[in-house]
Amino acid sequence: MDIRRVILIVLDSVGIGEAPDAARYGDEGSNTLANTARAVGGLHLPNLARLGLGKLAPIPGVPDEPHPQGAYGIMQEQSAGKDTTTGHWEIAGLILDRPFPTYPEGFPPEVIRPFEEAVGRRVLGNKPASGTAIIEELGEEHMKTGRPIVYTSADSVFQIAAHEEVISREELYRMCAVAREILQGEHAVGRVIARPFAGRPGAFRRTDGRKDFSLPPPRPTVLDLLAAKGVHVHGVGKINDIFAGRGIQTAVPTRDNMDTVDKTLEAMRSLEGPAMIFANCVDFDSVYGHRNDAPGYARALEAFDARVPELLAALQEGDLLILTADHGCDPTTPSTDHSRERVPLLVTGFGIRPAALGLRQTYADVAATVADLFGCPAPEAGESFYPAIRGRV
Repeated sequence: MDIRRVILIVLDSVGIGEAPDAARYGDEGSNTLANTARAVGGLHLPNLARLGLGKLAPIPGVPDEPHPQGAYGIMQEQSAGKDTTTGHWEIAGLILDRPFPTYPEGFPPEVIRPFEEAVGRRVLGNKPASGTAIIEELGEEHMKTGRPIVYTSADSVFQIAAHEEVISREELYRMCAVAREILQGEHAVGRVIARPFAGRPGAFRRTDGRKDFSLPPPRPTVLDLLAAKGVHVHGVGKINDIFAGRGIQTAVPTRDNMDTVDKTLEAMRSLEGPAMIFANCVDFDSVYGHRNDAPGYARALEAFDARVPELLAALQEGDLLILTADHGCDPTTPSTDHSRERVPLLVTGFGIRPAALGLRQTYADVAATVADLFGCPAPEAGESFYPAIRGRV
């Protein structure tokens, strides 16, 4: 096979069962796919099943296809943590031995005071909270006082919510940039996130102006290796933010999962090889997982499954499609946080040999495989599964 393009799509939070160390994270029993399926009486995912999803674990409603159209396996995370940045960086070949800092009691004075001084406003909140719940709780006071709402979660995030009529997007982004400068060293959170919203008390809604201010990866990822090799890396959705632009030549933001699929298809139609299209479908996590909305999660999975035939039809000779995830976010557990889970790995394309890829010991196997396909130096971690899938049937 002569691979010209890799299309890598991360189904954000679509885990497939607790990791061996899930108990350390309070996530025993988490299984985003199977538990969601049980909660709704079964999932209808015929296209993902044809790629081998049903061979990975018992998922109510998803059959074990005897002759899948691609290679299939499961990956478990080696990095410490269960957040988006950690998961994506490991997919890209970078394993972290320490988790990003989290703030279950809110941010300490040595963070909040310099932030307030720099932006010229006192903050509201400063506690872990659901993003939708905290704007309902504090949105009216924010509108009266102009004080930005600062909050966090179980993830390593410093989030700032502001009504667009009170604090403009540009000013909100400036505040986030200020926070990013402050949050270094021991307080180097994975992401500072702008969360603009609109509406009136009792009917607030988030707008599409979310922007992430991420730490840059501390060491090279496969994206840097690809860029050095002359491979065009195109980010779709929040990929550019997650990697702070490192190793990414072009990028487009997206509104939701379906827009992400649309933008991925546009890139597949227009971008010549050698290239990697790296996309993230965020709604599973942000809209449904964190809100414990199992029916919504199920609908989102089925909506994505319905688009899989379009992705397959857009594949050209020399294209490789990889579907995976970055962590879990089981909507059926009491927690609204990410869950420490293994993730599915589905691989297909022209000339790909259907194969059982087994249990991969790190997400970084994806990076090692991508580097192998393009003849790049190996990333610092991971084992290529290219030898198991190459060749025609």
